[in-house]
Amino acid sequence: MRSVVQSVGRASCHGAGARQRQRRCAFGSVESGSPQWAPSPRAGWSRPQRRAGGEGVGAAGRRLVPAQAMTEGQESESVSPAVLGDDTVWELDFCSRPLLDERGKKRWELLVCNSSRTFEHSEFLPNNKINSVVLKERLEQVIEAQGGKKPRKVLYFRTQLQTIVTRALDELQIKGVASKRCFSIMSWLDERLENVYKPDPGYDEKATAGFAPVQDAIPKELSDALRGEQWLFVQMDWASLKEEMKDVLDGKAFGEIFDPEAQCRMQITDDTLIPGVAIFSRRANPLSGWTASLDLSNLKPDKKRACLVLETGVNNKWKYAAFEKTEENLEEAAAWEAAKEEVGGIHFLAIQDDPDAETCAGLWLLLDRPLPQV
Repeated sequence: MRSVVQSVGRASCHGAGARQRQRRCAFGSVESGSPQWAPSPRAGWSRPQRRAGGEGVGAAGRRLVPAQAMTEGQESESVSPAVLGDDTVWELDFCSRPLLDERGKKRWELLVCNSSRTFEHSEFLPNNKINSVVLKERLEQVIEAQGGKKPRKVLYFRTQLQTIVTRALDELQIKGVASKRCFSIMSWLDERLENVYKPDPGYDEKATAGFAPVQDAIPKELSDALRGEQWLFVQMDWASLKEEMKDVLDGKAFGEIFDPEAQCRMQITDDTLIPGVAIFSRRANPLSGWTASLDLSNLKPDKKRACLVLETGVNNKWKYAAFEKTEENLEEAAAWEAAKEEVGGIHFLAIQDDPDAETCAGLWLLLDRPLPQV
């Protein structure tokens, strides 16, 4: 990778079925043997320089190296800003709200936006107009208002309404994807709860959507084809990570990214350290391609199962990367999770050939956040 990142752990990517091949999980900096988590975002990270004797990579290369390669006070190399987000992807929510009309019936609302939220459409509908035909008509009007160009795909997170949503989108020949990567519309719903719904005279916090809660999935075993050979906990400053994400935007690497500021109204400074997980594999390119077939949203350490759990789709979980269940390892997994919470849940997954690789074959920007309260 282009920038210095801090390596915080190393382990096998195989589960219990390959335990005999699993290396001891040497959490901590690879060179120092002790973790160096910054207690708060700070500067001091840059690209590694070429070492004497021809080792390492030049400033134009990318490499995973320990944080100790930077000395205190050394200035980081400037990087040009990247334009994030993909406005060919729209997000949709079609559901009842905690608002009652004059008859005491719940009001339904349609929300549609593009990924960057440069356009947002909202309208309330009578509860006797909740069907795929009406939804299709409303979506046609939204598309017309946006110049007539259809989105490449539409994301939605309420699987309880999957039949209505997919039928309407199919009629419009638009791909619908059930996904927890609806970061824009989830953030918008959080805002509307405080700014629109609660101030409304018809607001009733007991007027829930009425759907049965989705049961939390139990992590399943992941195919070996979707595993690497080794992995590390790492972190990278936001400016350098944005530079890395340009390869995804340019189609040079697999992956999926989003814009935290535009989509989630989050403020992240360029020197903020973003925690991540780096996967190393001799078949990094095909591994990234297969991983891209999943809809990745979150990585979370599971202390009980002694592994990282990969969350995909709306409610799928997979045992992704194992580590030995030692006190030291559990502490470092907790430290990584705490660092993730400190930056609002943002983290990343990188796949590359090895720690010295100059490019990432795959890069995913992820977000750990709950579903909206409405």
